[in-house]
Amino acid sequence: MATGVVAPGLDPEQVRGVDPARPVPSLAAYVAGGGGRGLEAARAAGPEAVIAAIADAGLRGRGGAGFPTGTKWATVAANRSEALPTTVVVNAAEGEPGTYKDRAILRADPYAVLEGALIAAATVGADAVVVAAKASFTAELALLRAAITEVRTEGWADGVDLYVAEGPGHYLFGEETALLEVVAGRSPFPRVAPPYRQGLDTPMDAHSSGQVPMSGPDGGVPPTLVNNVETLASVAGIVADGPDWFRAVGTDESPGTVVCTVTGAADRHGVAAFPMGTPLATVLDTVGGPGTAAGAVAVLCGVASPLLPADRLDAPVSFEGLRAAGAGLGSAGFVVLGERDDLAAVVAGVSRFLAVESCGQCTPCKGDGLAMAESLGRVAGGTATELDLVALTERTATVGLEARCSLATQHQAVVEGLLRHFPEALDAHVHGGRGAAAPYPIGPLAGFDDEGRAVIDPDEPRKRPDWSTGDEPWAPGDDWSGRWPAAAGPAADTGVTE
Repeated sequence: MATGVVAPGLDPEQVRGVDPARPVPSLAAYVAGGGGRGLEAARAAGPEAVIAAIADAGLRGRGGAGFPTGTKWATVAANRSEALPTTVVVNAAEGEPGTYKDRAILRADPYAVLEGALIAAATVGADAVVVAAKASFTAELALLRAAITEVRTEGWADGVDLYVAEGPGHYLFGEETALLEVVAGRSPFPRVAPPYRQGLDTPMDAHSSGQVPMSGPDGGVPPTLVNNVETLASVAGIVADGPDWFRAVGTDESPGTVVCTVTGAADRHGVAAFPMGTPLATVLDTVGGPGTAAGAVAVLCGVASPLLPADRLDAPVSFEGLRAAGAGLGSAGFVVLGERDDLAAVVAGVSRFLAVESCGQCTPCKGDGLAMAESLGRVAGGTATELDLVALTERTATVGLEARCSLATQHQAVVEGLLRHFPEALDAHVHGGRGAAAPYPIGPLAGFDDEGRAVIDPDEPRKRPDWSTGDEPWAPGDDWSGRWPAAAGPAADTGVTE
């Protein structure tokens, strides 16, 4: 498969991180281009200065939530245990539908990610770095392992152990507390407490109760720092060149650049870096081709926020810009929806995906989520009644109750957005006589085909709510075991592999 990476239409000097369009073939080439200066500066300056630089730069997590990176690092450093080791975990378990940016970054320049992780380790006092990725990311894992070997050989690690952990293809693997469960050799079931309070060396029942030891300077369990691939790829430049260099591009609230993925109803699919604050229409037309934005009826910004209507595509691509427009930046994956796409079928696809991927630790998330997916499936299939709309509204109000991770609230947001912004899409099926719409597949990207078109993971349509995979596509209402994944207990064959 082709990588799908396209020229960004951006001056390389503006990129604050890794430019997927300009791969770095070796550590020597990385150093020749200025790599390594950040790590050297970090070790000379010390933790307080590095944390101050990251905070002053305004770097925010690029994994979805946009949490201030400097604050996260300061919290982990403050809760470091003197008795037990701290670990830095690189979240490379990308699985947000419509997103390919982390794999594009790793394919282009794994050295920047590793340098950022080593800077983080030096700053929070960690003795190990673990890069956690899906076992299916074979190309990226091979590049990572080769890069780790080069980094070790050149002496960059300086006493820090570097490992790779491979995990399953489940969506929740990318949730940072579930990620730690996988690294520890268990299933991706989210915990109650965040990684800075319950780190890697936490007992096996950490996901089941909030009444467990917490991290802190006086002992307890060690904290763990979890950062996304793209976040860490920005760190070395900030430390080497200063916060003002990073803030010279982007907006006040969202400094720097962001790596965007564009798929769906566009002539071209691909990944490219843009300054934060670039209008979404510009991103769509630059990557997808001229006229992409004009032909859109809506854009799906991942599965964590409502559909963005076509009349809001001038919104800035930034945390605050897309939030103000009623959507969210998320992982900057934009699925363009055109006139031929049935929006009820699209949201039914999102609902099915989230209901299937729910682990079942929280009853409303799994139970109400499956009910919502079934109602939406009937709507898109042309067999719904008014009762389905009533049930959908009721379940949407309860699906997020007692949720320990964001999956249920994502489900709620996407469906509420359809009800609020596109009621006619539902009405056309229930009252307007529109027939069945073809299912709209939603799932993580497996890559790009030889023509550069995004390809969805072929296993996703066949995945059932118990996380097994059947021979045929599974639709809400079809038969399955009825056993929720959390009831099956821990999985094997996950965790650190080297």
